[in-house]
Amino acid sequence: MASAVVASASFRLPFATRRFSNSSPRIRLHHSTIWIGNLRRITTAFSMSQQASEIDASRNDENSAEKPDDVVVQYVVLRRDLIDSWPLGSVVTQGCHASVAAIWSFKDDPVTLQYCDPQHIDSMHKVTLEVKGETQMMNLSEKLKSGGISHKLWMEQPENIPTCIATKPYPKSHVSPLFKKLKLCK
Repeated sequence: MASAVVASASFRLPFATRRFSNSSPRIRLHHSTIWIGNLRRITTAFSMSQQASEIDASRNDENSAEKPDDVVVQYVVLRRDLIDSWPLGSVVTQGCHASVAAIWSFKDDPVTLQYCDPQHIDSMHKVTLEVKGETQMMNLSEKLKSGGISHKLWMEQPENIPTCIATKPYPKSHVSPLFKKLKLCK
């Protein structure tokens, strides 16, 4: 099912970013989306979990398009010492707990609402990192607090063990500098 709009339309396509110009209206492929004009966007989804067409907010400025660095992302940080000593499923569960708790704790935040919006639900971005142990986890939590970054430090109960940190969703360019020194979790 497809919809047409006189002002503009966009369609999700399975190929990389490309740009076409020198004609009016402009057609630009950006993050697997064709943009025709800059007034309004309709997305024709090919995912079973999305509606066939969805209307997005108005776009008045060509520069308002998402930039790769401004993608909304949630950071999840696990402890390497637990990864090495606990069953993998238990550590993954800690990350899941922290992620859901952070989303729920900041459910009314505009960026969290955008991240969880039905039209974005199939394109969530998470970055999973690791720290060496409990001391580094607690230091990171303090660093995030002092930097004004909302997050959830998950404490496994009843042992009261800090196992994971998950941020609320943020534009990547806003929070990535705080995580530059951490390794990807492997």
